[in-house]
Amino acid sequence: MTTVNTGIISADLERGIINRNIYGHFAEHLGRCIYEGIWVGEDSPIPNEHGIRKDVLTALRKLQIPNLRWPGGCFADEYHWKDGIGPKENRKRMINTHWGGVVENNHFGTHEFLLLCELLDTEPYICGNVGSGSIQEMQEWVEYMTFDGESPMANLRKQNGREKPWKVKYFGVGNENWGCGGNMRPEYYADLYKRYQTYVRNYGDNKVYKIAGGASEGDYHWTEVLMKEATRHMDGLSLHYYTVPTSVWSHKGSATQFGEQEWITTLKKTLFMEELVTKHSTIMDRYDPEKKVALVVDEWGTWFDVEPGTNPGFLYQQNTLRDALVAGINLNIFNNHNDRVQITNIAQTVNVLQAMILTEGDKMIMTPTYHVFEMYKVHQDATRIELELNSADYQFGDITLAQLHASASKDAQGRIHITICNLDHANGASLKLDIRGLGTTSSATVSGTVITADHIQAHNTFEQPDAVKPVAFVGASLQGEQLHADLPAKSVVLITIQP
Repeated sequence: MTTVNTGIISADLERGIINRNIYGHFAEHLGRCIYEGIWVGEDSPIPNEHGIRKDVLTALRKLQIPNLRWPGGCFADEYHWKDGIGPKENRKRMINTHWGGVVENNHFGTHEFLLLCELLDTEPYICGNVGSGSIQEMQEWVEYMTFDGESPMANLRKQNGREKPWKVKYFGVGNENWGCGGNMRPEYYADLYKRYQTYVRNYGDNKVYKIAGGASEGDYHWTEVLMKEATRHMDGLSLHYYTVPTSVWSHKGSATQFGEQEWITTLKKTLFMEELVTKHSTIMDRYDPEKKVALVVDEWGTWFDVEPGTNPGFLYQQNTLRDALVAGINLNIFNNHNDRVQITNIAQTVNVLQAMILTEGDKMIMTPTYHVFEMYKVHQDATRIELELNSADYQFGDITLAQLHASASKDAQGRIHITICNLDHANGASLKLDIRGLGTTSSATVSGTVITADHIQAHNTFEQPDAVKPVAFVGASLQGEQLHADLPAKSVVLITIQP
C-alpha cells in the first residue's frame, strides 16, 4: 500500500546556515575504534600512512568530516596527555578501566591524533580531563598544542618533532561530569568549569571554542544550572542521548536480530531527540536569547547489545538499515534546529556503536550509516529553507508515528536538497510538494539517491559488503510547480532540484 503525503517547500524562505559541524564524528579509545580501526602502526602489513590505515582514511575523506572528537568519552577523564607523547617505546602503559580492561599503550596520542585531523582536513575537537586531571595539566596541554613561542610546553613539543603549533579550535572542558566524569552535581561542575576554562587560553591567533559538559538526556536541571552560572564563559553546552530500544540497559536488544516492533520502537526513541533539543534550547533561550551558546550534541546514535562473542567492553555492534533511518532522522532534526544546534558528533567512527566503518584485520566495510552521512553532506554549510510536511501516519501495534521525516536546504549554487526518511517498514509513500520561491521550474531537473533494502535487518558484512548501499533514485519528477516522488518503504532518500 502507498500513502499520500503533501507539503510545501519554500526556496525563498531562508532559515539560516546549517553548520557543517553538525556532521561531526567521535573517536574514543574504546574497543577497536582507535587501535585496529584507525591506528595500526608504521610497521603494520596493513597499508598505512604514518601508522594510520589508508583504507579508513580514504573512506572517511569522502564524508568531508568537519570535526572529530577525541580521546573520549569516559576515557577523556582518565586520560593524561603527557603519557601519549615522545618516543613510543617510552610511553606509559595503562589499563583502560572503562572499556574492556585492556592495555592502552598510548601509541596513539596528541601528535598522532592531530596528524589524523590534518590528513582528513578536519577540525580537532579535544576533550580535556576534569574528572581526574588538574588545571595545570589542561592548561599545559593547550599550551603544548597551540603556543608559538618560548615556554616549557612549546619547547617540549619541538623536542618531540613538531616545530610549529597546531590549530585547535574545539575544546571540551570535561565529559559527562554528572557520571563517569566525576559524579558531580551541576552546581559543583559549573564552578569547576569556570575555573578550568579560565586556563584554556588563546595563544596567538588560535581562538578556542570552549564547550561545557552538558546534560544527559532529559536532565533539564543540569542545563538550567550551567546556563545560569556559566553562560558568558562558554561557546557551547553539550547534550548526550543514545537511541536504546529497550528500557533495560543490560538488555538493549540485538543490532541485527529484531522484528517490526523493535523497528518502530527504535525509531520512536530516536524521534525523542526532537523533544530533547527543543526543551534544552528553550532553557538556553532564557539565558542566551541571542543564541551565542551552541547546543552541542556530541554523543548520539544507537546503542545495542554487543555482537555475540565479542568483548562486552568494546561496544562492537553491527549496523543495519534501521541504523540508516536513525541517522537520517537525527540529522534532519539537527538541520531543522540549526539556530541553536551547531555541532554534533555521532558515536563512533570505527568499530564502536553506530560506526561509519567496520574493520576485520586488513578488511574494511562501510555501514549503512556511512552511506547516509555521505548522502547528507550536501547540507553542510547550506542554507536551510522552509519545508512544511503533512505526513500520513505510520502505525504498528500501539505506536503511531509520522510516516515521513525530512529537512531541506539550498546550496551556494542554488540547488535544492531534500532529505526524506520513510519510517514505514511495509508501505511506500507518495509525496507531492508545492514548490514556491524558485521561479520557473520549466528548465529545472531532478535527481536523487536512495538507501533501502528488502529486509529491515539488512546489513553489510565482510562477505557481502554492498548489501545496503545508495543507488540512483528515479522516482521523483517535476510536474508544473510541484515535486512528485514515490518513496520506497523503509528508505532514506535525497532529492536534488537543479534550477
